[in-house]
Amino acid sequence: MGARLCVVGAGVAGAGIAYALRGTDVDVTVLEKSRGVGGRAATRRRDGRRYDHGANYLKSTDPRNAELLDSIGREGLVDVTEPVWLFDADGRVRPGDDRDERKWTFETGITRLSKRLFAHTDATIRKTTRVERARRTADGWTLRDTDGHDHGPFDAVCFTPPAPQTADLLAETTVEPVAGTDASVKREEETAANASTPEEETAALTTLTEAVSSIPYRTIRTIVLGYDERIERPYYALLNEDREHPVGWLAREECKDGHVPDDESLLVVQMSPAWSTEHYDEPLTEVASVAANHAADLLDSDRVRDPDWVDDQGWRYALPDDGIDPSTARTLEPAGLYLAGDWVAGADRLHAALWNGVETGERIGERLGEPTG
Repeated sequence: MGARLCVVGAGVAGAGIAYALRGTDVDVTVLEKSRGVGGRAATRRRDGRRYDHGANYLKSTDPRNAELLDSIGREGLVDVTEPVWLFDADGRVRPGDDRDERKWTFETGITRLSKRLFAHTDATIRKTTRVERARRTADGWTLRDTDGHDHGPFDAVCFTPPAPQTADLLAETTVEPVAGTDASVKREEETAANASTPEEETAALTTLTEAVSSIPYRTIRTIVLGYDERIERPYYALLNEDREHPVGWLAREECKDGHVPDDESLLVVQMSPAWSTEHYDEPLTEVASVAANHAADLLDSDRVRDPDWVDDQGWRYALPDDGIDPSTARTLEPAGLYLAGDWVAGADRLHAALWNGVETGERIGERLGEPTG
């Protein structure tokens, strides 16, 4: 039997970890608090429409992305060809310059990326399971969920939620050192070199928790506006370049094949962090008209002021504004505790979370796994 790994969170980082371990004997269990996978790379369905209301697409910025799509399958892949334009604090719109960047999602939505990654693995995914604490003893790692159920023991654990939520988990984590590191580590000399005292591991956990707690995050509230007619524009989306407008991002979901009926428009309006924080808990009935009016001004269309239907989603911890020092993030890896995500990579991009997960999974595989097949 191979080593046992628990991944907390089924977002793209968690999916990347599982994908990286697909050719090893490491047994992966994923505990996910929600009913789906993908995290902020999420897609919602409504009356035959699909819309990516968090992360919008995977960019070609990292050349590994195209290779990955070849590996997991390009069936149903959507290449958004319309450009992203820019606007400033006064709402002045101008063309952008993303001609060399491709923007990929799927006909069924960006959630398909995580689903397809997981489909290439044997990982067990336990949804609606919110982890509240972790404990390491001589038997390994055990995690307890908010319903009082224990999961484990595992040889290693990896936390992938946003930094503030990971900090909460770390604050409720206890590490009881045993002789050397995990029994599944193959190299005896490494085991001896990484042996720690109880005081050293407790201090390391405290330092790690403080470092993760210090990472600032942006809050984003997304307002979705639906229209029963097509509103044509020469761009896919508008991005606020100075972060001084109440709207941070406005995208036309109809530019993605398979998402919106041909005679309709669907606007994904992501409000700015400052606006989102101030109005995060206000009813949708109150904020939808505000978002619609801002969108109408940006698109220069009075029709946009009166949407036929609305929806919303809040992301209290949407995007990191900084990252953790890589060496600090790996402080407790000898004890079997790993961290992964965009905030570990130090970049608020979907591909950053994905590849940080893959790279973390590769390290876990090198340490705990044996190749299969």
